Amino acid sequence: MEKHTDLSDPVLRSKIKNRKLYFGGNQKLKIYGLLTCSSGKRMKRENRVFFISEKEALENNYRPCGHCMKEKYKLWRNEQHGK
Repeated sequence: MEKHTDLSDPVLRSKIKNRKLYFGGNQKLKIYGLLTCSSGKRMKRENRVFFISEKEALENNYRPCGHCMKEKYKLWRNEQHGK
């Protein structure tokens, strides 16, 4: 997991372009999603983190975004509520 505040803009763009980062997350809310998600693009820089994989996000106890990852969010929600 990498914090947005620890990355300069050129380094961040390079990592995304070279597919070293695949998902973004909100550190405060513990939500992860696609880098293209409109919800993720609106969050504050100091709350944004990046993950190389979905596995890494899940290992850090983040949940899928309800906007850009609807199916995975529904599965996660059902698991949380024992359905």
